[in-house]
Amino acid sequence: MRLAIVGTGMLGGAIARRLAATRAPGAPDIAVAGRGRPPGRLAGVPGIREAATPRAAVAGAEIVLLAVPPAEVAALGLDCPGALVVSVMAGVPLARLGAITGAARVVRAMCSPAAEQGLAYTPWIATEFVTDEDRAALNDLFAPLGAADEVGDEALIDLFTALTGPVPGILAEIARVLIAEAEARGAPPEVADRAVRQLFLASGEVLGRGALGAADHVRAMIDYAGTTAAALESLQAAPLRPALAGALDAAIRRAGNIAG
Repeated sequence: MRLAIVGTGMLGGAIARRLAATRAPGAPDIAVAGRGRPPGRLAGVPGIREAATPRAAVAGAEIVLLAVPPAEVAALGLDCPGALVVSVMAGVPLARLGAITGAARVVRAMCSPAAEQGLAYTPWIATEFVTDEDRAALNDLFAPLGAADEVGDEALIDLFTALTGPVPGILAEIARVLIAEAEARGAPPEVADRAVRQLFLASGEVLGRGALGAADHVRAMIDYAGTTAAALESLQAAPLRPALAGALDAAIRRAGNIAG
């Protein structure tokens, strides 16, 4: 499949580099274009061909992936009615994506720069015109980036934009607080930083690849009645869930107006 990626910033660049590195032997080069920046952001990357303009990049492409700031996509003047258009832009609904690009086969997704390491989570939703063949192509597109799910409610894309789109996102604030608390209790800053980074790395592996879910881990640690149980019981009695719910609400509201 001939793929074009419009947007070579943090997210678009991460996706482009991952897909170029994992593409099948003999597959066409991925055409990429920024949004008015000088060429060269992905220069020299094997499997990537930089086009002079976004319109030049999408010419002849079978799949067009849009990764530009949402407020700027309409100004690109793209016209790709025959392509499968995939957006990883926050806050741009399916109907508007179709109007902007002239495409009927449109997919709205959310990804993250963790795609470059194959660690992103990509939920997506498609218009009724997307075919089974398109879905097979989408599976091939998203699989190298990490895990992916087709969802049935477009509102969930805004939820996951807040929850899993930014990496480390909300978890970075939790890590910052833990590091600050360790320092306040006498840990040298570099030790506190390294300890919490390693905690998050190990926790991601255990939660991501282990058989137990998050609730199972919490229940097992509370049942053990050790030091972690005391910490977890204190957290469950604190306003942690309302605080996180409020953070998600704020991000979802922003997703609703970020495209202008």
